[in-house]
Amino acid sequence: MKIARILEQRDGTVHTCSAADGVAKAAGLLAEHRIGALPVMDGGEVVGIFSERDLLYCVAKEGAAALERTVGDVMTSPPITVERDTDVMEALSLMTRRRIRHLPVVEGRRMIGLISIGDLVKVRVELAESEAEAMREYIQTA
Repeated sequence: MKIARILEQRDGTVHTCSAADGVAKAAGLLAEHRIGALPVMDGGEVVGIFSERDLLYCVAKEGAAALERTVGDVMTSPPITVERDTDVMEALSLMTRRRIRHLPVVEGRRMIGLISIGDLVKVRVELAESEAEAMREYIQTA
């Protein structure tokens, strides 16, 4: 299965921020929308990711002063991205190897969506359940 299939099942809403936004504002967006990461945009191009981990590391290092910094100061950049024709298992492997939980989906330099490791694990579980059911049916009819 390809990433495009996951994106087709969504409404297309992706919350984002800019590198000039304050860390406090971005943290507020994470909390408000109950999400783990925000793509950092410059026009239509994703230039970084601001995640819960970025926030945690910055606050652990600098304390409350971290909230006065800009997202551009603390974001992970350059972002690791995938394209819509990337295989789900390939994306899951990439996320596991790189120890990340969110991947912007790009077309050229333009972001067209965002997937999480939860999205990919869900697909993997559904595939495993489908394979198990096919095996059960095969065994019962043999």
